[in-house]
Amino acid sequence: MFDQSNSSGQRPEARAAREWVKVLAKYREPSTLRSVFEFAVTIGPFLLLWVLAWWSLSVSYWLTFGISVINAAFVVRLFAIQHDCGHGAFLNNRTVSDWLGRFLGVLTLTPYDVWRRSHSIHHSSAGNLGRRGYGDIHTMTVAEYIELSPRSRLMYRLYRNPLILFGFGPAYLFLFQNRLPLGFTDRAKYWVSAMGTNIAILVGLGVIYYFGGLMPILLIFLPSTLLAATAGMWLFYVQHQFEGTHWNSEEDWQLHEAALEGSSHYVMPPVLQWLSANIGIHHVHHLYSRIPFYRLPEVLRDYQELAESNRMTIRESLGSVNLNLWDEESRQLLSFSQVRARYS
Repeated sequence: MFDQSNSSGQRPEARAAREWVKVLAKYREPSTLRSVFEFAVTIGPFLLLWVLAWWSLSVSYWLTFGISVINAAFVVRLFAIQHDCGHGAFLNNRTVSDWLGRFLGVLTLTPYDVWRRSHSIHHSSAGNLGRRGYGDIHTMTVAEYIELSPRSRLMYRLYRNPLILFGFGPAYLFLFQNRLPLGFTDRAKYWVSAMGTNIAILVGLGVIYYFGGLMPILLIFLPSTLLAATAGMWLFYVQHQFEGTHWNSEEDWQLHEAALEGSSHYVMPPVLQWLSANIGIHHVHHLYSRIPFYRLPEVLRDYQELAESNRMTIRESLGSVNLNLWDEESRQLLSFSQVRARYS
């Protein structure tokens, strides 16, 4: 699936993964002017499309829904900006960056401080078999799966079913699970984050209902939110769930190797790359998360090794949906059918 070789047949990432950290440090500084511009050209169309969708309610509900579908793309981009705020990569002033992230968390239904903590754990443990469970797609090893009871195997298969993972899953995560600081309920800070976000969302929905009734919520808010959630779940999935990904046991795991080898370079058309704020350049992001999203293409331009590493097209990514279990013997993700054939 991945083209990880150059013309001489050697892997392109000739540098050790740890060495890339020093190389990439020069890209870490954000430009305040550029960041403000990126925020403006994202929040502006988002608000404009909301206004147009509201106006279109008096013309056609189908038109309203269509506008909301388009606006889902800008919700994704707003989440990507919130993501950079969480890494301290969007603005030099961390306080302003955090409050911008909290504001965006209301629009994306994501309590910022809870998500930032969970996502930090994801970055510090991605690819570590001993530290699964925070901010990732639950992935079992073949050995673990074989040891399960038939009922538990069925539950895992249901969880990994695309209809659940990309249908029910995103709706549950953003509408319900995010309402509580699950995993961090012992800290008041995260309760404040979750409850503060919930209150702000309820106030916003209350204002919408007061002025427009139920239809703006049903035809604008819900479609744009749920479609953005589904797109976001897909992007997160293909960033780490692919045939050539990287997992290791606790004792063998190394942070930078897991970042470089366990994150994909998702190649998308320019418009989708812009709308997703270059999050497809995920191997570079995991190597150095402080790089602003708008500087990630600079890295690929300057270092062909990284531009060619872990490349995956949209067409190729569709095959990753069937990869469900990590095989520690062959060191690759396998489908349920492959596991049956090998370990019947």
